[in-house]
Amino acid sequence: MDRREVAALLAYIGRLDPRTTRTDPGEAGEQLAQWHELLDDVPMATPYGWDVRVAARRHIRLSPYQILPADVARPWESYRRDRLARHSDPTPCVDPDDQAAWTAELVGARRAVAAGTAQPAQARAIASGRDGLDPRLEARLREVGSCIPPAARAALAAYRPARAAREAAVAQGRPDALRVRCEWCLAQPGEPCRRRRIGPGDGVRATAPRATPHPSRLATAQQTEQVQQPALA
Repeated sequence: MDRREVAALLAYIGRLDPRTTRTDPGEAGEQLAQWHELLDDVPMATPYGWDVRVAARRHIRLSPYQILPADVARPWESYRRDRLARHSDPTPCVDPDDQAAWTAELVGARRAVAAGTAQPAQARAIASGRDGLDPRLEARLREVGSCIPPAARAALAAYRPARAAREAAVAQGRPDALRVRCEWCLAQPGEPCRRRRIGPGDGVRATAPRATPHPSRLATAQQTEQVQQPALA
């Protein structure tokens, strides 16, 4: 608060508790200077729930003691701590290789939440779907196309054969077999097919992931795509 806002707060408090009113000009100036020094970083009000007049009125209503600057600063610090405790840092929209810009955006978001000018960001597990995604981040993801650079994706292909085969099939215009359930190995959508290892008693001893889907699963995906295309048309 600036000096004018502190003077307005003191006038408001004086109407509710005349004990704080200073009639002598010298005493009034000293009181104003003291309150401004102690409450310089406390805002008058924020868009999200903080109002210094509410804190002052609550103290005067509940406490028999004359209000002090600390009785306003304490609720403000509690307000800041509560907001920061409910805040989870959202992913910055800048280039992650630019460490200075990345850190600056995180710090700026935290300061805005603590100052009451922005709402705390929900954790990803709490947010539903992509409703809480920052529009700037969504635009950057569309521009980049993937969070994994092409060079890194190519280097990882040898360690992720099933995913590499799926990406290659989609790139060549073939249907994505992993979109449907495999009726042979019972792999769920999104999971790779598995190879069964049969023991001497015809029992399944173990399974291992396949780099390519079962032919029956690929046929099911083709049929599903053929059914969907006329419906979309």
